[in-house]
Amino acid sequence: MKTLIAVIGGESPPADVLSIAEEVGRRIAEAGAVVVCGGLGGVMEAVCRGAHSAGGLTIGILPMGRRSDANPEVDIAIPTGLGVARNVLVVLSGHAVIAIDGSFGTLTEIAHALELKKPVFALASWDLESAGIDPTRYVRVESPERAVQLALEAARRPSGSQDPFHATSGREG
Repeated sequence: MKTLIAVIGGESPPADVLSIAEEVGRRIAEAGAVVVCGGLGGVMEAVCRGAHSAGGLTIGILPMGRRSDANPEVDIAIPTGLGVARNVLVVLSGHAVIAIDGSFGTLTEIAHALELKKPVFALASWDLESAGIDPTRYVRVESPERAVQLALEAARRPSGSQDPFHATSGREG
């Protein structure tokens, strides 16, 4: 079975965030994993573009009911007709989650991932340490390379592993 990495993030991020997302997508594809995302613009389109630059495969789980609503970098478009309720499907599909930037939709995806015990690696995203989130469950990282490395390690660890996040603290530095 292919490793799926869910990448979540906003539709209107600044340009520097888009280049971070592209690098994340490229690194995921170079590792032989598949990008799964919400299939729209912004971070989602950039991560798919990065994956394509390395010959990778992309899956978009769309909030609308039409495949044609997917960004042009999505290989497999899954229309749901669920609106923002599709957010749970995005994180549920990934073996691990990388959060890049984002607004409230990204925050809901992070919450779903944490509830579902999915490892979340945050790159230029929400600061949840101040909200009392256990920093071993939500790991903030400083580079695309580290985000992908940790996500792949977590995704490839056997189910039921005692240490699903393999992190000593919640903040890389």
